[in-house]
Amino acid sequence: MKAVQIIFSPTGGTQKVADHILKDWEMPITKVDLTDPGVDPSAISLEREDIVLIAVPSFGGRVPGLAAERLEHLQGNGAWGVIVCVYGNRAYEDTLVELQDILQQNGFRVAAAVSAVAEHSIIHEYAAGRPDSADAEELAQFGKKILEKAVSGEDALPSLPGNRPYKKSGGSGLVPKAGRECIGCGACAAKCPAQAICKDDPKNTDGKKCISCMRCVVQCPKSARKVNSAMVAAAALALKKACSERKGNELFL
Repeated sequence: MKAVQIIFSPTGGTQKVADHILKDWEMPITKVDLTDPGVDPSAISLEREDIVLIAVPSFGGRVPGLAAERLEHLQGNGAWGVIVCVYGNRAYEDTLVELQDILQQNGFRVAAAVSAVAEHSIIHEYAAGRPDSADAEELAQFGKKILEKAVSGEDALPSLPGNRPYKKSGGSGLVPKAGRECIGCGACAAKCPAQAICKDDPKNTDGKKCISCMRCVVQCPKSARKVNSAMVAAAALALKKACSERKGNELFL
């Protein structure tokens, strides 16, 4: 049995959750960065006894479209699938069932699922600092239970929360712009999962390609890329009721 971690984590929250889950797995773990446009999921070789953790953030209650497109080229060959969705303390809605469907259609045996909370990638006041130490301990315990189930050979999975057909996907409309601090270094363009930023002119962003993942905001060494503050404030107000109460992590086995 080998373990593979396939992660779509533009701002790092999903990666942190996945690392906590796998913390006590005493085996080599191959890491695949699904935000890298150069990664070819079809080239990943999997066998039936392998265990693959696939983690994505929830974008408006759905699997990010770009992540879904790349995962469709991944062939499970009967390997164990562990699906993880990470959300910013609002709701993950249909993300888990959509991820489950993608993996099952690609030949995985989906045996476990996790929903976890991480700091909101746009409105940082929501779930600030999460996953925190309590989350880390809980997620590590989830990981132990998941591995025990995989070793036992049991592949049954309870029904997951969510709806089919899935809710309609929609973009946030929050496209980061480069300010006067931009020095044109190109760090944002090099790391953009959607290749929406012009490499020759990083101040030029294709709004149609942008998925509002905020990777460029995190990567900019000069903090020169920002989203419209008025739109962020309006979104924060709209989400206040749904996001103010601390949500918990969930394990489905």
